[in-house]
Amino acid sequence: MKLFRLIVHQKNFSEEDLIINPKDYPGAQEGDIVEIFHPDDEGPRLLLQIKTFQGDLQGRDTISVEQSIALAFGLRTYADVYVRLVSPIDVALDSVELTFKDQYMGRSEMWRLKNSLTNTCVYMNKKLEFCGNAVRCQVYEMWSQGDRVACGVITDDTKVVFRSSTSMVYLFLQMSSEMWDFDIHGDLYFEKAVNGFLADLFQKWKKNGSNHEVTIVLFSRTFYEASSLEEFPQYMRECLQQDYRGRYYEDFYRVAVQNERYDDWSAILVQLRKLFSDYLKRVLEYHSRPGANIPAATNSTAAQGNFLEVLNMSLNVFEKHYLDRSFDRTGQLSVVVTPGVGVFEVDRELTNVTKQRIIDNGVGSDLVCVGEQPLHAVPLLKFHNKDTHLKAADDYSMPHWINLSFYSTNKKVAYSNFIPRIKLPPLRPANQQKTKDGSAKSKLMPEDECIHNSFFDYDAFDDQVFQLPPVHGTRSLQRNSSRMKKSSITAEEMRDAYIKHSRRKMSDPDIHHNMNEPLCSNTPRSQAISIPPASNATTMSPIASPHSGNSEAKSRVWTAEVTDTELSSPYRAVVGSAGSPPPCLGSTLLRPGRALINPFDPSHVTIKLTSNRRRWTHIFPKGPSGVLIQQHHYQAVPAQTNEPATESTNGLNPAPAIEQLVPMNQLARSISQVALQEYCKKRPSLLHTTSIYSSASHPSNPSKSLTLLWGATGEQEWTPALTTVNEVIIGVDWKSLTIPACLPITTDYFPDTRALQNDYVVSDYNLLPDDVNADFAQQRAIYKKPLTTAEVFRELVSQRLAQGFQLIVLPPSSETPQTSGSKVQANAAGSSLVGNRGPDMESTQEYFLSIGRVFHKISLCGSTITVTRYRPRHPYPPFNIHYRYRFHAPHHDTYEVSWVSFTTEKLENYNWNYLDHYICTRGDTDFALVEALKYWRFRVYLLPLNNPATKRIIEGAPHCDIYSSPGPSDHTTMVEGYLKFVETIVNKIKRPNAKKPRSAVIGNSPFRERVGSNRLPDRPRPRSGSKVMERGRVSPAAEASQPMVIEAQNENGHDENEQSLMKETSTYAEILEAMRHPVTGVGFLTTHPSLPSYTFVSADAVHWLINRLESANTIDKAVGVMNSILREQLICHASGDFSKSFVFGFYLYHMVQFDKDATDYLQPLGDLQSFENEWLEVEVRPPRIPVEEQTSLKSLTVPNAVTDREKSVPLFLRDTINIGYLQGELDNDYPLYKHMHLEIDVSSKSDRIEWGHARYQTVFRPDQAFELVVQWVTASGSIVSELLFGWQRKVQTCGLQMVPIPHDPLALPYSNKSDPLRGPIFIPLDIECLMKKKTYLFEEFREDTWADRLFLFQEAIAARFGFISCVVEPTNTKASNQVMQDHQYIHSTGAMFILIPSLAPRARNRLTSISQRRSGQMNRRYPMHTDVVPSPHEAYITRHVSGKNKDDYDNCRRMGFLWSWNHMISRRWRTTQNLDVFQMRLLRDFKEFCANSDQRLRNYWERCWEMKEDASTLPI
Repeated sequence: MKLFRLIVHQKNFSEEDLIINPKDYPGAQEGDIVEIFHPDDEGPRLLLQIKTFQGDLQGRDTISVEQSIALAFGLRTYADVYVRLVSPIDVALDSVELTFKDQYMGRSEMWRLKNSLTNTCVYMNKKLEFCGNAVRCQVYEMWSQGDRVACGVITDDTKVVFRSSTSMVYLFLQMSSEMWDFDIHGDLYFEKAVNGFLADLFQKWKKNGSNHEVTIVLFSRTFYEASSLEEFPQYMRECLQQDYRGRYYEDFYRVAVQNERYDDWSAILVQLRKLFSDYLKRVLEYHSRPGANIPAATNSTAAQGNFLEVLNMSLNVFEKHYLDRSFDRTGQLSVVVTPGVGVFEVDRELTNVTKQRIIDNGVGSDLVCVGEQPLHAVPLLKFHNKDTHLKAADDYSMPHWINLSFYSTNKKVAYSNFIPRIKLPPLRPANQQKTKDGSAKSKLMPEDECIHNSFFDYDAFDDQVFQLPPVHGTRSLQRNSSRMKKSSITAEEMRDAYIKHSRRKMSDPDIHHNMNEPLCSNTPRSQAISIPPASNATTMSPIASPHSGNSEAKSRVWTAEVTDTELSSPYRAVVGSAGSPPPCLGSTLLRPGRALINPFDPSHVTIKLTSNRRRWTHIFPKGPSGVLIQQHHYQAVPAQTNEPATESTNGLNPAPAIEQLVPMNQLARSISQVALQEYCKKRPSLLHTTSIYSSASHPSNPSKSLTLLWGATGEQEWTPALTTVNEVIIGVDWKSLTIPACLPITTDYFPDTRALQNDYVVSDYNLLPDDVNADFAQQRAIYKKPLTTAEVFRELVSQRLAQGFQLIVLPPSSETPQTSGSKVQANAAGSSLVGNRGPDMESTQEYFLSIGRVFHKISLCGSTITVTRYRPRHPYPPFNIHYRYRFHAPHHDTYEVSWVSFTTEKLENYNWNYLDHYICTRGDTDFALVEALKYWRFRVYLLPLNNPATKRIIEGAPHCDIYSSPGPSDHTTMVEGYLKFVETIVNKIKRPNAKKPRSAVIGNSPFRERVGSNRLPDRPRPRSGSKVMERGRVSPAAEASQPMVIEAQNENGHDENEQSLMKETSTYAEILEAMRHPVTGVGFLTTHPSLPSYTFVSADAVHWLINRLESANTIDKAVGVMNSILREQLICHASGDFSKSFVFGFYLYHMVQFDKDATDYLQPLGDLQSFENEWLEVEVRPPRIPVEEQTSLKSLTVPNAVTDREKSVPLFLRDTINIGYLQGELDNDYPLYKHMHLEIDVSSKSDRIEWGHARYQTVFRPDQAFELVVQWVTASGSIVSELLFGWQRKVQTCGLQMVPIPHDPLALPYSNKSDPLRGPIFIPLDIECLMKKKTYLFEEFREDTWADRLFLFQEAIAARFGFISCVVEPTNTKASNQVMQDHQYIHSTGAMFILIPSLAPRARNRLTSISQRRSGQMNRRYPMHTDVVPSPHEAYITRHVSGKNKDDYDNCRRMGFLWSWNHMISRRWRTTQNLDVFQMRLLRDFKEFCANSDQRLRNYWERCWEMKEDASTLPI
């Protein structure tokens, strides 16, 4: 320890937190931890790490600390401080919580960040950076030895918890009947939930700066009093469901807020209150119609509501997180706010589906009860009793996968501290108070109405149920039935019922069954333990320490036999004694499959530990007694006081400031421990044997193979005092609701050797990355540096973490079960990385990972990686639950019918072998990304940047149908901007010279001709053996140090147009010679390892020819000339494949060099697929021409099928229309999409090699949106985000905007991937007002064109409102050769979608690309939805209810549009100001136009007819 003078510095002076002169502290070394404090200070002491030394500090014995740190820790400038070296072990942290905001951090990044933080010092609010500042987070809270601390050292053993301030949050409000009841303070429970809980929550969000993406849904269940389906009108039957008791019901969902982010959520409270005012009336009377007889409807109670269904609804969205990967949020949270008390009646199968999905997906689920806390343990799930022939007992479950909170207001009642826990029975009418004879009626029920205890002796049954099992749990609970009373149920019925129960209910993964053991036994029973009366202070209480010396007390902590392989209790029995017939046969009792759960005393029930039970435990800090604690059951208590401090009734106290943090030498106690102490005060005999810190989480078995049944941690004990001490003990977990935790990257459960042998199937495979890469490098056309074996090894771990696996952290003393016979000890740090096997063996590294019941061991020995997989021998059966419901989305008018499937994923079937080889080969084309790999993707459209009509609407134009069709100059600008985007942004080609823009050429030749139509169909070409290794080629995208440029052509200042035109008779050799001219030629790309010599861009060549060749005065003719030259093999595609015809756009070609021995000549690759995998090449075609301006798709000349007089006539009124265009056949001569390799980490920020892929449309048309999808598995989300946001900024310089779009824009309920709470808005089109006396709208034309003309009419309306056509992948119908061509449009701002229903299916064939045909992956890579019904959109409109009129259910009213919002376009992606206001205005005006408000639709129709009539009078 040494005394120093303290000075401070700022970040701009030095990035280091601590600057020290090595001469002043000779014993210090880099990496040492020092403690800094004032001599007279008692506050928390600052810990900092010496990272560098600096010898030029001011004066001797001076240290400098960064200014903000000194301020936070109260260090005074120029004052004396002690500096003392400390051992990292002494200041090691047990856990540290990091928060981050407005970014996507994948689980792989979390692990790599944690590794980078090991052996570093952190302090409160320290800002951390990773991947070159791409990942940013901040230290939020630290725990060490049971206390919160202000600073410490992260070691291998430190658990790092990541919390996100920007998550996807689903808030569900259960609108059950209790919402209209009053609480003890006279408030409605709805007011308590909204004005109380939600108001507090939103305030905490604002204070914390949380920026969650929130969806708020009101939900309820409506029961109908009906005995058969015939009692309901026909239109009601579509969505009715029947429960296990035969009751008919419907579930309603009212989406109040959908995927919104607000800085201030207080306005939403007003909206929720408005919805509440008529919610009940709207739901209960929803089906009322004049003259219809509707069964009476009632709102369900909270316990009987659709609680599990809403959790599954959110899971259907959360489990598809990889499809629409947002880059500005991380984390998923479901919050259910209920007026109930945490007890729900549920279906057993749905419970197991929900449990498995929540745990497997790592989704946080919080239950907030605004009802009064009951006197028993909750949450409590009561399973439906589906057996009607037998009065079977009820069975319960306590879900540990739900985080429970109780919200209570701060109101005080002056006259009483009493809190009623149950409702009083309703008052009887006065006329029922007296009997016929006038005497007061007895308060007791008449004898004949009582439920007689005549079947069984319940006291004896209780003795049997709660008796102690043997120590090892091998003997069954047996006893004689000498005290059993006479029963009317025969033994055979009991046996049949038991077997039925046993076989059907095996569905809970944490309960054990043994169907092979005898059901009956006559062995004598052990003596039952009598339950002592509370008044007997000398009797041992059932609450006892497991460490107590009393053997009887030890045995009271009993254990149910549980394994992870079977599923549920074979026989239901109610908790306690009331109403439970004992499971008996004849003269003996059945053996229960597990002991009964007693919700009034669950603390003594332990179950066998499983990986599911420990999945979330590492987010909880350790309390003073060493057990994991939930902080909203917790409070900090100074050590010197013996009085338990009170906790705020709303839950966890706010975290103290740094100056007020509890020092490490003080204690902190859990509320459950305080409650236990209060309970023990009433049992004096307990105090000498029970420490207040004792817990059932310290089992006598040191292997920790058992865990408590109740609670999220499995280590905190439930006591009756939890419900009575300090009024309300279980508060609200505000931390989870404000900054929810991400699924921890570590866990600590691994099966023992016996379980591995009995319950798991073991398989393994080896990877030899060096050998694999050597083989693939010989075949690969373009060389990339392969991953080393160590990099592959780490990446295999990263990928498993990214898919939801967790690293298994083994304690230092444990031995990992091995199958090879060699024992591997965990290293001293206790991390998941296991150390060396022994001095005589090669060094081995091992990681153990788990998800559910799937365990992986990845080991590296020398150059061999071995992957060992442990999969369950008896996997769970797959579940697929179909669910129908009604939902009302924002801006909709009605509750629409929808349906969804809740399915469990079979994690053991994931093809890890395939993905591991994909990683080994660095994403080689032989291992394409397939849908089953669940790879991440981000889909964008390229659209025109700014439309002046949008600005006029925002500035106050009266109507929104003011968008005009883009003209030739607009199309030219779009093409020019697009080619610039492909060239400079994606392919990274730079043009430093002042070359004239292409628009100087194409401006004189607007798109009026069919271009590129003579291209030959692609033929597969076998990959040639390339000599790339010795040529040393590298990826063009990775060639950052060698930028590709266009050779300067205009060095002498010559104008390109100064040279005279070449004659039509010029030979091909003369043309090529002119193209090579160094000044006036076409311009070649500079030498690049992946391109041959004399490479040029096809668009440049076409524009050059138009300027130079007399006969090639159009794009189409120029393309024809180039194709003629290609057929002579004078030019060729840059891949060397002569079968690739010449097309206009961004395609690369080269001039063939006959002297191939020239030293400076680079030959083409000779491999088309590899070339396409490296370069984005797109054909540019003219705007869609949906008329007969072309009679053949293969023609070069344009016939005058449309006379000049018809060019001004709207398409839907022209005499002839193009059916091929309507069926999507205009561009069916090429594959719809192509794929390429994409370098993700262009700035080299990452700590690993990263790459991805791009899927893009093959053809660009200037009047269509262009689609591009970025796909990745081996890339950091923040790095991908930087790449795409960089593209977004740069693309605006090209006159374009990049807009993210969802994978399912319309969210129709026909696809597995659609959002169940999202749906399109149906906007009907009032064509009746246009009919006049017609029987059909287009009866003046041929009948076979009526449907097509109606579609063209709708398309014209959409265009007037600024919608641009999108290319939609056709959907297969049930007939394999038919497709359904949808017509989808996106607004020019990118914020809205419109879909016009498709026409009838039609046979169609599309060419496939070479890579798709070669790998055979076309359908595997992008499978069509197999669950789509024919014409789903038409069906959607058919059943859509558009209002509350008499025509609501008329199926013929189905003409209209489907409108949906683009929820992916967050603030960072918007280029339009005031977009929210603009969206609402556009929707309102579009609805008014389609409804013929102010005769606008009719006026437009008549103007179109006037244009046709005017055209018909013109001369031909």
